[in-house]
Amino acid sequence: MHTLPEKLIQKLKTLDHFDERSFREVHASGEQVISIRFNPEKMQGNPGNRPFPEAGFQPAYPVPWCSGGYYLSERPSFTLDPFFHAGLYYVQEASGMFLEQALRQAADLSKPLKVLDLCAAPGGKSTLIQSLISKDSLLVSNEVIRTRVPVLHQQMDKWGSFNGIISNNDPKDFIRLPGFFDLLVVDAPCSGSGLFRRDPEAVREWSEDAVKLCRQRQQRILADAWDCLKENGTLIYSTCSYSPEENEEIVDYLSGQLGAETVRIPLDGSWNIVETASEKTKGYGYRFYPDKLQGEGFFLAVLRKNEGKIWVQRTKERRESPGKKEESHLRKFLPDENLQFHRIQEWTHAMPVNLLPDLLLLKNYLYLKKAGVMAGKMGSDEWIPDHELALSTGLNPQIPELELSRSDALKYLRREAFTADVQMKGWRPVSFRQQKLGWVKILSNRINNYFPKSWRILK
Repeated sequence: MHTLPEKLIQKLKTLDHFDERSFREVHASGEQVISIRFNPEKMQGNPGNRPFPEAGFQPAYPVPWCSGGYYLSERPSFTLDPFFHAGLYYVQEASGMFLEQALRQAADLSKPLKVLDLCAAPGGKSTLIQSLISKDSLLVSNEVIRTRVPVLHQQMDKWGSFNGIISNNDPKDFIRLPGFFDLLVVDAPCSGSGLFRRDPEAVREWSEDAVKLCRQRQQRILADAWDCLKENGTLIYSTCSYSPEENEEIVDYLSGQLGAETVRIPLDGSWNIVETASEKTKGYGYRFYPDKLQGEGFFLAVLRKNEGKIWVQRTKERRESPGKKEESHLRKFLPDENLQFHRIQEWTHAMPVNLLPDLLLLKNYLYLKKAGVMAGKMGSDEWIPDHELALSTGLNPQIPELELSRSDALKYLRREAFTADVQMKGWRPVSFRQQKLGWVKILSNRINNYFPKSWRILK
């Protein structure tokens, strides 16, 4: 373990809740905390989250502030677990799962909401949000860095929901949507000191100058995106930093400069989460320390916007619908009439019908990378399903699956050839323990593997 930055330690010693000795000890211990969060849509019929010995692990005990969150006693090889590729769970740091408590406190999750996850890659916060909001709600997962969009896309594909959009925009682009969102989540880029225990590189890169630069960036991001949050809308702000400059001082900025009001989150005392008050406005914030709980360093605050605009619909766009022939193919795979189809170039996507007006609007203002679930496209003589469709939670359960053994499932995930005694021909979803992995096309003399090349297991 690299030596902790003394300037950070001296800063933290000014906080009355900071325990220097235990903080140093936990960072020197080399202890690693491993946690996962199950996908509730894919866990249906499996009470207790414990029916999967083939995964190579069993959940040890729950993450107390997150339904579906579990700690593991050791780190397995997730890459070699078919359930990981099926989107049955997401490997997420436990402290970050506290977002669930913030969401439950900030909004009525039973109602249709418009949610923006502004800094969404790699997808942990977005998949958690999607597990909690209603199916009539809309989630826009935005990532400003283009090279980080593919991993976000992959995680959202595996999660399998239909009510999400992925965009690749700068925060300032959202000024075009004043008052559009009910809920804004900003897991801001930060100096990363909360990750010192598991990432030695974060220790080497930390400096006071980096903290100052991050604070400036955080303020710019928040100021740029603030207008897109409606009046009485809620901002959830978080970092993986210990520095007050990036945490409580940002709460003071939001309260003092932007007129926000913090929201208090009820805590269970056994969680050992530290509630703090910002220096100037006494706004509530929540700190996670690895010497006090099972998780890494994390900070979160919930703020309500007291004054703002209410979105007024300004345009009406027509969607490009597939033809009758294509729609008849689609309905065999997606029979839910609440799902409607729209074309983006040659590909057909599926979204809840009530969200199509939002999609048609947003494509005029944002650079969209994904909208709902990409279902497939018409080829020259057949309809070709997309990988996203196989992983979606809406695929027709009557479609015959090709159930694979663990060894054949790993061959499939490596895009290797495997044999199976099958009579059915054509496109078939393949699965492991009823968790779908993708598509194959069964011909008279072979099975063609259509697992995406960019996703394949290389080791």
